[in-house]
Amino acid sequence: MSDAGFDEWLHAFVADDGYYLECENGHGLLPPRRVCPDCGSTEFSEEALPETGTVETITTVHVPAPAFEADAPYDTAVVDFGPARVTGIVVDAEPGNVGVGDEVAVDVGASETTGADVLVLRPV
Repeated sequence: MSDAGFDEWLHAFVADDGYYLECENGHGLLPPRRVCPDCGSTEFSEEALPETGTVETITTVHVPAPAFEADAPYDTAVVDFGPARVTGIVVDAEPGNVGVGDEVAVDVGASETTGADVLVLRPV
């Protein structure tokens, strides 16, 4: 499934089968990918994403893109899951209450603005 689309990847988390792609040279990537941007490899395997990751950077969004207008304010974080980094919206915490170094888990939630599925990060 190395050519899985974003929606398929996102919904794998609902089934507790969250994964990342790893190229033959050990670079961790998120789907969809056909070529590793680090080494050019086209050979990938699906690897289980660790259950929790560490917030590397976080920002509170007060003026969102139109697709997230009703969600604001909200925190967006980049999280280190070891071999892969994931970006998502922090939920279950007031904006500004999650910080660098905090542990979070990946899940799927819905945008308040559109109702579309989005990747969310829940504090643990």
